[in-house]
Amino acid sequence: MKSLFKILSLLMATMFVTNISAQIQYTRAYDKTGINVFEPSKMEQNAYDGFKIRIGGSFTQDYQRFQSKNKANYVATSATNKLNRNLLFGTINSQDSLTSNLNGFNLAMANLNFDIQIGDGIRVFLENYMSSRHHSEFWVKGGYIQIDKLPMFNNPEWFTKYLRVKIGHFQPNYGDFQHRRSDGGNTMFNPFTENLILDAFTTEIGGELYAFPTDNIMMMVGMTSGFINGNVADLPDAKNNFGVVPTKKSPSIFAKVAYDKTSEDLRYRLSASVYNNSNIQRNTLFAGDRTGSHWFSVMEAAQVGGTATSAAANFTSGRFDPGVANRLTTINISPFVKYKGLEIQGGIDLLSGSVYGDTLTTAGTKEWAKRDWTQFYGEVVYRFLKDEQVYVGARMVNATGQPNGLRYGASDVANGFTNGAQAKVGINRLSFSAGYFPTKNMLLKVEYTSQEYKDFPWADYRNEGKFSGVVVEAVIGF
Repeated sequence: MKSLFKILSLLMATMFVTNISAQIQYTRAYDKTGINVFEPSKMEQNAYDGFKIRIGGSFTQDYQRFQSKNKANYVATSATNKLNRNLLFGTINSQDSLTSNLNGFNLAMANLNFDIQIGDGIRVFLENYMSSRHHSEFWVKGGYIQIDKLPMFNNPEWFTKYLRVKIGHFQPNYGDFQHRRSDGGNTMFNPFTENLILDAFTTEIGGELYAFPTDNIMMMVGMTSGFINGNVADLPDAKNNFGVVPTKKSPSIFAKVAYDKTSEDLRYRLSASVYNNSNIQRNTLFAGDRTGSHWFSVMEAAQVGGTATSAAANFTSGRFDPGVANRLTTINISPFVKYKGLEIQGGIDLLSGSVYGDTLTTAGTKEWAKRDWTQFYGEVVYRFLKDEQVYVGARMVNATGQPNGLRYGASDVANGFTNGAQAKVGINRLSFSAGYFPTKNMLLKVEYTSQEYKDFPWADYRNEGKFSGVVVEAVIGF
């Protein structure tokens, strides 16, 4: 706490000697003007005139009215605890089904942002989570240096016009939805109140090299440690605890290419991304959010393994972890079209991955057993009135795949599934949203959403599960 106080005191003192609302080169605004900004352009218009710091914040408050239901087939929590483990959090028993009503104000989330111009074309970025459901304490998301010019070498034109380097602890540039997703208190860029079902987000330590060969093309290649935190521990040469393949610390290798063209009324963009890690203790590309869902406790079991559900521990409500922490290859293709006020944005994620436990299915060999996931998503948003002050939108998300450790049982045979077979499930979501910007720094949204769970095993709490409801979200970003 004393260290944090010293840091804040230093920052307050800095405010008196620099411009805290300065225009920082090669960056993205946190207000309405940052919407539909992907990688910052190399066509920089701001001239460098010395050291500057921009201090910004993002704040979000939600009110929700959700109802969750499931089949609630009886499975005892344990031999001694006869409580049905398939009870939903906040349920009211009604014959053979369960209904959970989750209404009220959620915990407000807040981010604290620092953009620091330390040299011509050299920017340092630091984002912090001040309040979130996953980590209630002050938490540093990460920080990195972005280099768009080389003033120490008299700013050679070949670098200034065509190249960029990013080094530090940052979010890997996988897919285009990351530029729209809600991130703790920063929800200004998302026309809706939540992210995708398979939520691609993490932070890792490494570097990215960008090339901008023309005004319309961006290419990137990156390499990181593959861990959400630092990891310096040595690993034994022995095989992992499942006895099939060795545990390694392989780096993550990823790349992205995008074509982005704008005319007077029309903009169209197409990007393709790939991310791979061949063997690691714990990768979190699809499980790395340190803030959590803005939908609190929807479709959550009342107890998991005898532990009562809490909003902090069960922070991914409405999302789904595909369970590919030890080996992962994923591809994303994202199109985006904007014609005047009409936006169409979507994509597809193709995942193939494993955990060490999956190697049990190929006992006697050194091969991995792969599980696959596919996610389709698309949204249509129409913005209208002066400066696109109001919008309406609809979003569809479908995720289908094989969850980690989820298998069909004897009670599923009657429904056409094989006893003991790997489960293949589907999750479908349909959402409608509307929003209003009173100013460029303020946004009020309202969303209705409905989500269904398909083909989950009889003994799973999500069997015949579904939820629906309304969320009102107030946002400030500066």
